[in-house]
Amino acid sequence: MTVPAWRPAALATAAALALAAHAATTTTTTTTTTTVAVVHPNEAGGARLSGLDRAGMDPAARPQDDLFDAMNGAWVARTDIPADKASWGAFYQLREASDQAVKGLVEGLAATRPAAGSNDQKVDDFYRAFNDTAAIDKAGLAPVQAELARVAAIADARDLAAWIGGAEGVVDTPVGIRVDSDPKDPTVYVANLQQSGLGLGDRDYYLKDDPSFASKRAAYLAYLGKLFALSGDAQSAEHAQQVVALERKLAEAQWGRAETRDADKAYNPKSPAELDTLAPGFDWAAFRAAAQLPANATLVVRQPAYATAFAALAKSEPLDTWKLYARAQVLDAAAPVLPEGFRAAAFEFHDRAMHGLQQPLPRWQQAIAAMTPLLGEATGQLYVAKYFPPASRERVRGLVDNLMKSYATSIDGLSWMSPATKKAAHEKLSKYALKIGYPDKWRDYTAYDVRAGDAFGNLRRGAACEYRRQVARVGGKVDRSEWHMTPQTVNAYYNRGANEIVFPAAILQPPFFNPAADDAVNYGGIGVVIGHEISHGFDDQGSKFDGDGRLRNWWTDADRKAFEAVTSRLVAQYHGYEPLPGHPLDGRLTLGENIADLSGLQISYKAYELSLGGKPAPVIDGLTGEQRFFYGFAQVWREKTRDERTLESIVTNPHSTGRFRADGAAINADGFHQAFGTKPGDRMWKAPDDRIRLW
Repeated sequence: MTVPAWRPAALATAAALALAAHAATTTTTTTTTTTVAVVHPNEAGGARLSGLDRAGMDPAARPQDDLFDAMNGAWVARTDIPADKASWGAFYQLREASDQAVKGLVEGLAATRPAAGSNDQKVDDFYRAFNDTAAIDKAGLAPVQAELARVAAIADARDLAAWIGGAEGVVDTPVGIRVDSDPKDPTVYVANLQQSGLGLGDRDYYLKDDPSFASKRAAYLAYLGKLFALSGDAQSAEHAQQVVALERKLAEAQWGRAETRDADKAYNPKSPAELDTLAPGFDWAAFRAAAQLPANATLVVRQPAYATAFAALAKSEPLDTWKLYARAQVLDAAAPVLPEGFRAAAFEFHDRAMHGLQQPLPRWQQAIAAMTPLLGEATGQLYVAKYFPPASRERVRGLVDNLMKSYATSIDGLSWMSPATKKAAHEKLSKYALKIGYPDKWRDYTAYDVRAGDAFGNLRRGAACEYRRQVARVGGKVDRSEWHMTPQTVNAYYNRGANEIVFPAAILQPPFFNPAADDAVNYGGIGVVIGHEISHGFDDQGSKFDGDGRLRNWWTDADRKAFEAVTSRLVAQYHGYEPLPGHPLDGRLTLGENIADLSGLQISYKAYELSLGGKPAPVIDGLTGEQRFFYGFAQVWREKTRDERTLESIVTNPHSTGRFRADGAAINADGFHQAFGTKPGDRMWKAPDDRIRLW
């Protein structure tokens, strides 16, 4: 699903590492640990804090049976998910804190009277206009009438193609344009054409008969009917049914998410003439012109079969049905800044039905979510100045250096990889770029016109401005200094086209990174996150790209076959996990993230051992350093999630749910079994020969 750039996160899709959870179970067996001397924080001079939330641990749960429960069981038992959240836990609490910090900074701007045209003025006016629901209610449907009139004026197939192209980046459309580096030439930007346009977000919601999906379809049908009725449509129920029927046909043609992950299958560059041949029946020339694409530019068609099917549907389905679809998309996208009836309907569908929320996010938090993709680095500058100490950057850099050394050592020790491929892997690793905290060059928002009191216009102009910025790059040189997350984002990423790992400021705090804590928990937290992102360059898809970010096979055939034999075992392992009864994880969809979780854990553990310099780790709170490492890892994945959000995560999220990220990786780690003395009969026991080892 392509989400308009300005759609608040709570009303669209979750962020990359916002993970679903499931009900936790605990045991009553006594935890078995080695008898050791206890060093309590602050009792011995210079002793560090453990960095673990001991109160959240369940003393009745054995880590040998379930590491997640042992670390998080008490927290899970006593914690209620806030009524306005779909999930709660380590990531989400930090995101809440980040939003609160940004709120304080933004609301402080009003007293400064920012200069016209400055970033501060844009942030201040955007935030206040979005929060002024009284003015939004008073404006009624007036702000969106011009867009609805453009939809009503669609008279033929050419007009339809032009509307779809002109709506790119502003509302959801059946085909979406995304600009990125060219996989075969990562020095230049290319436009990608990809499947999109499903109001329910994924094909499974339309095609599966399970009651869980059927209830979501019913909620979506009711939502569209409400949007149409509120906009004055006397045939709202019938028209909603027509839109859902059209979207089902689009869903039937779309690729599954596991298939879409394949970098080779998704790379299909087409000239204008080739696209016309591939997908006849749609006016691609009119689409290109309205989408502001260069007339002769190559488009990388990510799902060719869908492009063909969509073009056929554009021709075969009645124009009036397509106009109803377009009207629904416009109203849905505008709902957060339309009168209360629209906002309430959007909450009932997007938040309550799809994610299980009991009440809306506070309006101020919706405002920050809407503003972040449009002015994120403007607020990010304020955040960094107040909340990110320079010393954190340097300490994290040291952790990265240790992780990179461990990765290099691990490559040397791979029994299944030949010397030739090892050499190429070392070359790729040596070319990794690192970004920590915040950009060295901030985004220029001069072209973005933000006006006081114009919530709808600010969103629409912002989305259109960002789309123009992106599409103007097609064919130009890639800007390697650019960040794809804001500093206040609690997340991290690997960019395979640039072969870089990136760690925003907001994730560099407890429980991921605690300068006051012992290194064991830091390596189990941010160390594993760092190792995770490094490992994405060597997962099932990242490993198809070389050190310059180019889609190129640098493997021998035998080595690739050996690698795939190992990863197929990981697919099978995660296929066996059921976060919801009857809804197992898709081991193919989650393979890349599971590889990164497992490899990141194993590499960070090696780095932690190296950091000890051959000396034993101190014992803190009765736990060895090795035990604290794995507890720190499990603490990062602490979460509870509503069933509705868990279902969506199973269907759409390439990450496994939190419990299985903790237990699924740890069960394969030799260090875990050594630290806790697992043995046959323990639920976390796995025989050494059966453990999956990658990098």
